[in-house]
Amino acid sequence: MAIAGSAIFFDGMTSARRVVVVELASDGVVVRDAEDRDMLARWPYGELDHLAAPEGVLRLGRAGAKTTARLEVRDAALAQAIDEASVPVDRTKVPGHGGRTKVIAWSIAAMASLVLGAVYGVPALAGRIAPLVPLGVERWLGEAVDRQARTLLDKGSSDRPFECGGGQSEAAGRAALGRLIGKLEAAAALPIRLDVTVVRRAGSNAVALPGGRIYVFEGLIEKSERADELAGVLAHEIGHVAQRDGTRSILQSAGISFLFGMLLGDFVGGGAVVIGARAVLQSSYSRDVESAADRYGVELMERAGGDPRALGTVLTRLSGAIHPGADILSDHPDTQARVDVINTLAKPQASTKPLLEPSEWQALKRICAGR
Repeated sequence: MAIAGSAIFFDGMTSARRVVVVELASDGVVVRDAEDRDMLARWPYGELDHLAAPEGVLRLGRAGAKTTARLEVRDAALAQAIDEASVPVDRTKVPGHGGRTKVIAWSIAAMASLVLGAVYGVPALAGRIAPLVPLGVERWLGEAVDRQARTLLDKGSSDRPFECGGGQSEAAGRAALGRLIGKLEAAAALPIRLDVTVVRRAGSNAVALPGGRIYVFEGLIEKSERADELAGVLAHEIGHVAQRDGTRSILQSAGISFLFGMLLGDFVGGGAVVIGARAVLQSSYSRDVESAADRYGVELMERAGGDPRALGTVLTRLSGAIHPGADILSDHPDTQARVDVINTLAKPQASTKPLLEPSEWQALKRICAGR
């Protein structure tokens, strides 16, 4: 018989406090309404996030979730059972202690870097600091930047939803995108989960935010002629995620004010995030950064079993404009030079199998066709 017990559930969208029944299934925690037994959430054991809580309370969230939903368990037997079933949950340790240690270390490093900034300047400072930012902090930063980015990207000029893939007629396209991302994500093996969203924007662009969020514009899918071309661009953007270029760009643009905000405990607030969101969406990266992302993209496509030269093909067709910016070509390496390097880096292959079947690719091409 499955283990079950009562708890309190907050859905993260309202302040409502709901009494629920928690059931421990074979693969995760199932949360049901105590009265009508409707399922409210199902969280796999491996994705449980152990949150700080008062003595006698086991507080859980779901790692990487878009909302701040949480579950509070006061039933000692149920809490013990969850502890035994989930690796991320460890009540022998104080939740958040490791995070606080990282924040203290980060604060010391940031304070020292503020002093160095007077000598080396903000750009050099950002390059030194970005690799030190804890992944949890980068995730919080990414969520704040995402809210600002949506405001900047979604002009509300269409009667259709900003995000593609939500309609019933777009379900096959959404599934095909998930399959494509799954192959790239498995090959990349990043310590942070990717969250890829197709949006109704005409530009042939894709952009990566801190924390693993990637926006793909509808126009890029329209201009891509095969799945591996789209995958090549996505692999390039995953390179920006892996190398934490978005975080570095925000540190460079928001400068000292952003660092002081973090030192004061305001990790994602203030005008620095607005400035940072504009920087990520509107500014192109340096030649060295783009070249590094190209190299990463080629290697990732090879590991995923796709065509490593596909990025060069789509670059040629789009004249280099795969990243937002008013003067894309002035700040990026020469398109032909980039393509030459990509083709040189790509290992000779007798043949490659497309990352998606033709029917899947055609479904993905229609991911924005619904209403």
